[in-house]
Amino acid sequence: MSSFQFRDLSENDVIRLADEMAFFLQPGDTLCLEGDLGAGKSTFARALIRTLSGDPALDVPSPTFTLTQSYETPRFDVAHFDLYRLTDPEELDELGLETALNRGIAVIEWPSRGADRIPPEHITLLLEEGDSESRRTITVKAVSSLAERLQRFAVIRKFVEATGWGGPETRLVYLQGDASPRRYARLTKTDGARALLVDSPRRPDGPPIHDGKSYSAIAHLAEDVTAFVAIANALREAGVSTPEILAEDLDQGLLIVEDFGDKVFGPEVQRGADQKSLWLRATDALITLQAVPPPQNMNLSDGTAFTLPDADQGVLEIETQLLLDWYWPALHGHPAPKTARDEFTDEWRGTFARVLKQPQTWLLRDYHSPNLIALDDRVPPRDVGIIDFQDAMRGPAAYDLVSLLQDARIDVPEVLEKNLLDHYIAAMTKRDTAFDAQEFRFAYAALGAQRNTKILGIFARLAMRDGKRQYLAHLPRIWGYLQRNLRHEGLQALSAWYDRNLPPKLRAQPLTI
Repeated sequence: MSSFQFRDLSENDVIRLADEMAFFLQPGDTLCLEGDLGAGKSTFARALIRTLSGDPALDVPSPTFTLTQSYETPRFDVAHFDLYRLTDPEELDELGLETALNRGIAVIEWPSRGADRIPPEHITLLLEEGDSESRRTITVKAVSSLAERLQRFAVIRKFVEATGWGGPETRLVYLQGDASPRRYARLTKTDGARALLVDSPRRPDGPPIHDGKSYSAIAHLAEDVTAFVAIANALREAGVSTPEILAEDLDQGLLIVEDFGDKVFGPEVQRGADQKSLWLRATDALITLQAVPPPQNMNLSDGTAFTLPDADQGVLEIETQLLLDWYWPALHGHPAPKTARDEFTDEWRGTFARVLKQPQTWLLRDYHSPNLIALDDRVPPRDVGIIDFQDAMRGPAAYDLVSLLQDARIDVPEVLEKNLLDHYIAAMTKRDTAFDAQEFRFAYAALGAQRNTKILGIFARLAMRDGKRQYLAHLPRIWGYLQRNLRHEGLQALSAWYDRNLPPKLRAQPLTI
């Protein structure tokens, strides 16, 4: 059993602890609240549910008489149980505890009344009176199987307090992310100061899949926060906006960084912002950035240096293979035949050899609407905030442009794509008389086909492996972009492979997930 204690907490301290616990919880968790009548169990549960819902004024009645109350939140469903009036533990089965845990989390007051019906893997908060009637002491306990997570909770809390962003004067609210394993929370002080907490512990290397290397090693994926810190500083020096690093613990994978706000490109367009204007700003920021050669080595505060990797055949190839590894079996119901896989690999290898002859520059890798924020109070090109770049490499310039102009999450009309591609090429031609527009257009189409092929595989994987079926809604858009790219005359043989193995009549067919 792992445990730690918070003594003599005010009501605001209890609310802050609920914020932190909300950041800690994940689907399937059971949170048991123990304590005498009047100890503050319902107060804590109410604060927790309001934090999870994102609505500080949400009505959260005590389920004393109904025994259970359910809430839908942006992250997961919450089932709030009060078992004080429970007459038999078996009644928990009828109340739907198992179903609640399949859909989200359970918060249980008076858990002792549930006896052996309470899941053995649970977190317990014991609330007791503190040094006065208005103060509380809270002890957090977890079984050994949850000890590592609970220890992470304690590490994060200590880091935030040490950096001046802890205490009841600061709210901590989880920010809904995308497909990333990293977690984020917004920190807001009573004086209005804001920052973001980044929780990104070092990821263990996966199993070797080729030449003794894992997928992340071949694909040059960042495994800790050092890449984010080093690249963020280098990109700011190059003239674009990335979050300033306010505090860091590189060993623990914890950062507090500048908060760029909520004007993320995708939602801004949905709220009525002019897409052409935003995408033009992002294109111009990219043009500025690509005028500055990326440094090979970037120094860190701990005296070490981060080396920016190069995009190579291995990266591009392993990403396209995701189509065969995940999308193909989800569509066809069986693995890709060896002949189809071999033909696919051979066609792409020739394409990659040509693309990698392009001049090398910054390749941020995820330069698209979820990671771009409008900073309307800044002078161009710093009026675009860039927030996801830890997997950056040195590679062909066309990759980031096609990521922007063929956005996976939001439609980019073909006429807008064409206009901004022409705008980019005109700017590059003016800057560099040696710029080869024709070869750049080939690289743009080829890398667009590569990226969209990869995304088909990733979205199928997210649905099949992780249960995130919402990504399947984007597949028609991805196919639309891919078909645009395959029209390029330099990709005819590759296009023929897709037509033979994934013909148009199958591209709209639902995946068997």
